[in-house]
Amino acid sequence: MAKQQTVREVALNLLQRVSQSGGFSHILINQAISKHEVKQEDKGLFTEIVYGTLQRQLTLDFYLTPFVGNKKMDHWVRTLLRMSVYQMVYLERVPDHAVINEAVTIAKKKGHKGISGFVNGVLRNIQRKGVPSFDTIEDKVERVSIETSHPYWLVSRWVDQYGFDVTKKMCESNIESKKVSVRIQPEKLSIEEAVEKLEVEGIKVERSPLSNQGLNILEGNILKSELFPHALTIQDETSMLVSEMIDAKPNMTVLDACSAPGGKATHIAEKMNSQGEIYAYDLHQSKVNLVEEKARDLDLTNIQVKAYDSRLLSELHDESTFDRILLDAPCTGLGVLRSKPDIKYSKQEENIEQLANIQHDLLRSVLPLLKENGKLVYSTCTVDRHENEEQIKQLLKEYSNLQVDPAFFEELPESCQHLEGKSEYGVQIFPHDFKADGFFITRLVFK
Repeated sequence: MAKQQTVREVALNLLQRVSQSGGFSHILINQAISKHEVKQEDKGLFTEIVYGTLQRQLTLDFYLTPFVGNKKMDHWVRTLLRMSVYQMVYLERVPDHAVINEAVTIAKKKGHKGISGFVNGVLRNIQRKGVPSFDTIEDKVERVSIETSHPYWLVSRWVDQYGFDVTKKMCESNIESKKVSVRIQPEKLSIEEAVEKLEVEGIKVERSPLSNQGLNILEGNILKSELFPHALTIQDETSMLVSEMIDAKPNMTVLDACSAPGGKATHIAEKMNSQGEIYAYDLHQSKVNLVEEKARDLDLTNIQVKAYDSRLLSELHDESTFDRILLDAPCTGLGVLRSKPDIKYSKQEENIEQLANIQHDLLRSVLPLLKENGKLVYSTCTVDRHENEEQIKQLLKEYSNLQVDPAFFEELPESCQHLEGKSEYGVQIFPHDFKADGFFITRLVFK
């Protein structure tokens, strides 16, 4: 690491960047580790401080309020206090005195004596008195909001849509650490061979209940496996289920309308034994490059990739061209808050409306491209009826010749048969169902 910056200084700067410029934390963390040459033994602490502070931002502000009141302070000072309180409350292996000393040193370096004295006073006060209790919050929606660090409007919206109990479980699940799942490339090795090889490497896994190609990592670093990235793809297991439900077969013609970063397109290609054609589109060339890179890594040759607005695909393809269509639509991402916690602070209700309009247009643009006996899977990585069930409900009203495929519900894995998110319009997987990403999935066919 560059001498002038400690792990906590790098963490502070990164947290500032996420909150002020809206960068995605999961991308910026990897960039910062590389740029500042964070030592191997410090990577865990660095990642924990950044993710933990983001995950629990509203909780940390609740803890700080009695000690700072309405005092005006620079944003970086509040961020420094948040990350320091996070370490004091949630990281047992880091002694309070070390956290406080480091915070004071950073405050002196970035500010002046008055700021460092203020930081020192606040943190020593918290160390002495302890943080306030959630028991003081009478409104149960507000308590979930503060306790799990989700904006009040979002908790309230979910309570209206799914009830209090489901919402509470979902919010609690979103602040748990994310497990890693991988998908094997079946043309290169079987799932049994993958399990055996990984265990030899000291990586413990279990089979996924959602995909016969999926493994959940229980112990070990999958990035150090010899199998990665050419025989294994990191992919959330609920995301794998989307491609499973496409029911793609060899020699079919398949459309993946919003394909980046390529996890589902490459999974479909594997299901097709690289026989047939997949047309994978995304709006931006930079994202399309990710799909191409993933296909190259896995030696998959039947994916044609192009940057294009999928609302205009009728300019490139005739009606009734595709046996299968996947529309994994742009969405608010409210199902992936466990791995992208910054989303919950940057989204507003108007974003849901804006994206719902795009989803509406995309569905109606790609539907004519489906063959008469074809199947269209609509999915999102969000948890909101307006982006999910309501989209399908409205579409079915407009197209009397369209229905949710009855076979879809029969073909869902046994682990999904009794989920509380099942409805006549598809299945809403909540983050707590599999301790994985929240996803909505449905499959449409012509009557």
